[in-house]
Amino acid sequence: MRGTEPEDLRILIVEDEFLIALELESSLLDAGYKVVGIAVTATEAVAMARSEQPDLAVMDIRLADRTDGVEAAIELFGAFGIRSIFASAHVDEVTRKRAAPARPIGWVQKPYSADALIRLIRDFCG
Repeated sequence: MRGTEPEDLRILIVEDEFLIALELESSLLDAGYKVVGIAVTATEAVAMARSEQPDLAVMDIRLADRTDGVEAAIELFGAFGIRSIFASAHVDEVTRKRAAPARPIGWVQKPYSADALIRLIRDFCG
């Protein structure tokens, strides 16, 4: 997404903690990004990716269904070419290796600052 302006970047939030999702949405909107939706399950994430065609996803690992964020990110990348930034407390080496097929943009560990996440997004945009 090199050269993409903030107002052109479409972001899908995949987070099952309601308050975290709302805070993240607010931070992204304040930074000038467009949030195309908030999914709380992997199934919702795939459906929203299909309909909304985001440029990237901000992905939690533990979600509200049996499929976790790693599996969702791999599916988003495989089916739609959508890459993810993982925003999770679960950033151990085993999880990172599982997520490698999704070609993650980066990782932020909860609790994280909005600035850290926005820096990753800006780096992705070039």
